[in-house]
Amino acid sequence: MPMPPAPKSLTRHAASVLNALPHAVIGVDAGGTVIDANAAAEAFFDMSQPHLARHKLADLVPFGSPLLDLVEQVKLRNSAMKEYRVDLGTPRLGPDRTVDIHVAPMGDDTDAVVIVLQERTIAEKMDRQLTHRGAARSVSALAAMLAHEIKNPLSGIRGAAQLLETAVGDEDRNLTRLICDETDRIVKLVDRMEAFTDHRPIERESVNIHAVLDHVKRVAQAGFARHVRFEERYDPSLPHIHGNRDQLVQVFLNLVKNAAEALGPDTVDGEIELSTAFRPGVRLRTPGSRTPVSLPLEFCVRDNGRGVPEDIRGHLFDAFVTTKASGTGLGLALVAKIIGDHGGIIECESHPHRTTFRILMPMYAARDGRSDADAKLDRPEVQKGL
Repeated sequence: MPMPPAPKSLTRHAASVLNALPHAVIGVDAGGTVIDANAAAEAFFDMSQPHLARHKLADLVPFGSPLLDLVEQVKLRNSAMKEYRVDLGTPRLGPDRTVDIHVAPMGDDTDAVVIVLQERTIAEKMDRQLTHRGAARSVSALAAMLAHEIKNPLSGIRGAAQLLETAVGDEDRNLTRLICDETDRIVKLVDRMEAFTDHRPIERESVNIHAVLDHVKRVAQAGFARHVRFEERYDPSLPHIHGNRDQLVQVFLNLVKNAAEALGPDTVDGEIELSTAFRPGVRLRTPGSRTPVSLPLEFCVRDNGRGVPEDIRGHLFDAFVTTKASGTGLGLALVAKIIGDHGGIIECESHPHRTTFRILMPMYAARDGRSDADAKLDRPEVQKGL
């Protein structure tokens, strides 16, 4: 018995329903060619729907991907199937695109299938933010204790060494100088940690993030990154953010310096890419907030260096975790604290020749109650892109 035709209201709104879904949905015909895609699929593959429709599925995923075998099995059995934690990463899309896959027959006797891709990495990153913020709170308590219990005795030790220096010979004076130098080094370390104990409200203003990045690039090119080529991929329509300019400069200087050091002084093709983008749809529930906060502003620092060792990737923003022989391991912990104080999150994706530090930040709500993100979404060019 033939199925009754779909109600006109359902047909009329089908595209809207698909585009409202947060997961990538694509239709593939019997020959393996993409025949339709929703907005999330366009974002996932970084292609428009008409462009996707000119490609075969095998052109979009890694060679020999389990997704291709899954599609063939669905056609053979004529029933839906799922597979979890499949890596669809490619050089163009990025190396870490882990998804859960659902494939089902389209039901029109043509061997066409519908594929749903649920990306796991975003949810896992959000969970890790709680760990990063907890680590920052632990460092705050430790810094307060160090400032109180260590700095005072250190000043006494340094004073005693200076007195001894006037009463000893040249040979022993080197030892008293060593005591003073090491004492000063410990004091500087404690001073850096005291930054974690500052819980005063941030002094904020309207900040042009592109001006911040340009300033950081000039500083880097004049010093520690003079051997590196910089690439910029900016969204020129990105609105200003409500933040502390000096702290944001500190954040990006730290990230760019780490990237330059990962490339090494002898690199011949070292590249650091600075990018900004508007990414609607990312929301995070933060402490003290009853509703999730939208984080549409994305800022990335990417390098083609050797990458972060796998054994420390999960603890990269913890205090005292470092790969540098002379590093303190406080730089990225402080970066995570500053971004958290601004209401944002930071995450790292690292593979050989492609390491990305990604910062997601909220928008500032205007006096009329609308955020700059809402105003941006009202722009015709943005609506056309959605």
